[in-house]
Amino acid sequence: MIENELWHPVALSDAVTDAPVAVDLLERKLVIWRDGNGVVNAWADQCPHRGARLSLGKVCEGRLECPYHGWQFDSGGHCVHVPALPDFVPPAGHATRTYFCTEQYGLVWVRMVASHDASTPAVPTFAAEQDTQLRKVNCGPYEVATSAPRIVENFLDMAHFAFVHEHWLGSRDAAAIAAYTVAATPTGIRATGCNTVQPKSNLHSVTAAQVEYTYEVTAPYAAVLTKIPDAASVAVAGWREAIGLFICPMGPERSRVWFRLAVADFHSLDQTLRDFQHTIFTQDQPVLESQTPKRLPLDLRAEVHTAADKASSAYRRFLSQQAITFGVIP
Repeated sequence: MIENELWHPVALSDAVTDAPVAVDLLERKLVIWRDGNGVVNAWADQCPHRGARLSLGKVCEGRLECPYHGWQFDSGGHCVHVPALPDFVPPAGHATRTYFCTEQYGLVWVRMVASHDASTPAVPTFAAEQDTQLRKVNCGPYEVATSAPRIVENFLDMAHFAFVHEHWLGSRDAAAIAAYTVAATPTGIRATGCNTVQPKSNLHSVTAAQVEYTYEVTAPYAAVLTKIPDAASVAVAGWREAIGLFICPMGPERSRVWFRLAVADFHSLDQTLRDFQHTIFTQDQPVLESQTPKRLPLDLRAEVHTAADKASSAYRRFLSQQAITFGVIP
């Protein structure tokens, strides 16, 4: 399926240290671990010998050891030691199933295919990563009982601010959504001219403000928004921020979510920044988990729409064009 071709975040880089870590991706069990060179690896969480979970094992001298019979595998996934037969040289077939793995934005990313070629997609972009005037902080993970596309669509939606985030990102007396522009991009969609009045648009807001949003879908399960509030409304000079949304589709109706903040704030504690984002997302989460169906309907006739939903409708069309099947109803 096309989802196997994509890069998916599965864990915080800092969470993968000297022990294997079990993760779920696309309804499959994986083990993530670091070899003796500190390089992160992603394998099927199943020993090829008797099927034990390799994530229950340990890392020994740069090898991953199975918890059942102590078989040891090198970073290429090949068995190099069988304790029950010390002189045995395992053949090439004594190997685990390995996947492509990389690290970016403080996250471990996995691509569940056997090869790369010229059409291989890149890890979803986060342009703010290159801005040295913005501080980067990761938030999460959040375990959410809904599909990844439902979470992306919520991220693109401004009309819920006045109700789900009342007194924070919106207010009932300013619920109207002005016209904005949506355009297709090579990686998804981009929505510009998104303006809204927010009582407290960020951690350092001192008054309600007009805030300009730009949304960009950078992959089927990833998006970025940038926020620029009226300068007089923020205690920090030159405040601007970008927020990356990166989702691991664990199952069709189960997701793990991270946010990457890029903010013009080098003074607040990391936890203080995370706390604000946590407040906002935990307002979203119960509503997200209440939506039915949990898988996003791609047929635009399945749910009703208005002009305020222009971005989400374009996102659904993009998923259809990409032949995405995981977490959606075609």
